Parts: sequence; C-alpha cells; structure tokens
Amino acid sequence: MATSLVKDWEDVFEETVPKEIKDSYLRIKRAAEILTIEAEPEVGLTPKEVIWTKNKTKLYRYISSQPKKYKTPLLMVYALINKPYILDLTPGGSMVEYLVNRGFDVYLLDWGTPGEEDKHMKLDDYILDYIPKAVKKVLRKSGASEISLLGYCMGGTMTAIFAALHPELPIKNIVFMTSPFDFEKTGLYARLLDERHFNLDKVVEIFGNVPPEMIDFGNKMLKPLTNFYGPYVSLLDRSQNQNFVKSWKLMQKWLTDGIPFPGEAYRQWIRDFYQQNKLIKGELMIRGRKVDLANIKANILNISAEKDLIAMPHQVEALMNVVSSKDKQYICVPTGHVSVTFGPKANSITYPTIGDWLAKRSN
Repeated sequence: MATSLVKDWEDVFEETVPKEIKDSYLRIKRAAEILTIEAEPEVGLTPKEVIWTKNKTKLYRYISSQPKKYKTPLLMVYALINKPYILDLTPGGSMVEYLVNRGFDVYLLDWGTPGEEDKHMKLDDYILDYIPKAVKKVLRKSGASEISLLGYCMGGTMTAIFAALHPELPIKNIVFMTSPFDFEKTGLYARLLDERHFNLDKVVEIFGNVPPEMIDFGNKMLKPLTNFYGPYVSLLDRSQNQNFVKSWKLMQKWLTDGIPFPGEAYRQWIRDFYQQNKLIKGELMIRGRKVDLANIKANILNISAEKDLIAMPHQVEALMNVVSSKDKQYICVPTGHVSVTFGPKANSITYPTIGDWLAKRSN
C-alpha cells in the first residue's frame, strides 16, 4: 500500500510540477543524499610504505613498478595543520601520483595527529629533530648523494628554516609551494592576530593543543560568505554533476579532517611570524641559533597562487630577495591556496611545472 502511494505521488509529481521546480527539487534531494547518506571518498591511494617513524610522525616512500628515471629523490614536507594527503588526494588528482609516474623517487613526511602529550612540541623540535633525520633516511634509502625538497604552505616555511640551519647537507633543489616568508602585510590575519586584541598565551594555556576547528574558522574568516556558505550553495546548484560531486566530496573530506596544532609550536608560529615577522628580518631564533635565509644556496622554484589569501603572492615572493641561490625562479599561478595542488589547474599547470623543473635538475 505504502509503495503504491509513493508511486502515485511520483507520477503526479512528474506530470504536474513545472520543470524548473522539479529540477530544483531533484538537486536538493541529491544534495541531501550526498551530505547524509553517501560514504566518504577514499584518499591517499598511491601505494606506499613506511620507512621511518618518530613519535606520531611517519616517513612514506611511494612505490612504483616502473624504474626510477631520476636519481635525486624528492622529500615532501607539509604543514602542521590538516593532513598531507592533499598531495595525494585521488587517482588523476594527485601530485604524488603524477611525480611517481614521471619516474621520481618520492617520499612524504606525515606529522601525524598530535595528542595532549605533544602540546609542548615546538617548531624547533620539528625543524631540528625530525626533518634532518627524515632527510638522512631518504638519502640512505635511495642511495643518492643529493636530495630535493618540496614544502607546501607552512611546510615550505619550515623547510626554508631547516635548509638555512643546515647548509652542510646536500640539498640540491627546493620547491616552495604557496609558502609565506614575509608576514608584514597579511591582510585580515593581521587584524585577527593583532597582539593588542588576541591573547595568544591565554589561547595556548586554555587549549594546550589548538583545535583544528579554531584554525579552520580563522581561515574561513578571510572570506566568510564564500568560505562558510559557498561550498553548499555550489553543491545545491551542481549536485547532479557527477564530476563536480566527486571533487566536492574529496575537498570537503580534507578540509574537515583537521588535526590539532601543538600548543607551543602554535605560540611560536603566531608570535614570531605573524606578530613580529622575525623570519624575513633575520631575527628568528631556533633553539638558540639565528636563522639566516642567505645560507640557502640550493636551486629554488618558488610558486605562489594569484588568488591565495592565506599566503599572498607578495609574502611568497619575498624569499627571492634573501636567498643566495644562483638558480632561482618565481612563478605565480592562477589558482588559490588549495587549488594549486588539486583541481584542473593543478593538473594542467602546477604538476607539469614542478615536474619539468625538477626533471632538469635531478640527475
């Protein structure tokens, strides 16, 4: 009886409701199914093995059945927020997969998810205790005499500090992708994090590890109408476009899959960088050692994103004036902070730009 009534209602709906209303209803119905019923997509599917661990951190080596074409291995370093599978989001939309398929020996440093016991971890610890050991492990595993590094977002800033503090290591190439170096003009961040109004010490004291929801809220406030409501408006409008829905689900999974920011590292990141801009001024101290970016002599590809509000192009480009590298190139691509690594323009611009640049410098 119930099935019959539903069928009758559907027949009436099909025959009497105007097409524009019918289409709107079907889009809303499909969007509701996506949000409430459908499973989350799988991510990080490029085959890999764990070759080293320390605390929560894992070092991955990506596996390929094809012989390596380039002898210089590539180590990717991501930020302390969100998860690094944005670099390996889905087959056909993965920077890792692209570079592996081109014959590079690719590694990724995954910081893991910090617990309450990690709230005292500082940037010093990650930069001086973790990255150097990961670099040495990559060199041993690959049998190479030199290494390439790729730092994305905050991971690039940390990579630059590491390279400046270790001029003795055989770092041949560094790719920086939307990584901020000059924090003098940071747009709305400057107002949100102004030390006259933002009690940084109280935040760290209360939370210990800063929750990902707070970081995400701050990022969304840079463009609130678009960031808070835009994704759902787009989903309602394009819920019957299968390719769009697949990309939307992948991106929302990553954006909502944040991790806590270790409290002491957060304190340093906000105070020393956003509030006092110590890095570009040459005033940053890491475990008692001054960070001089002029110590960097590796070949550099420095990529900014034209529409990026998190690491604006001028913040990224500032690195070019302080490093000692003879082979250095700055490129601004027509993407945003995330679409630089996932989406149509990442596939057509970012991936081949990085791949071609590394290919010329990895043998």
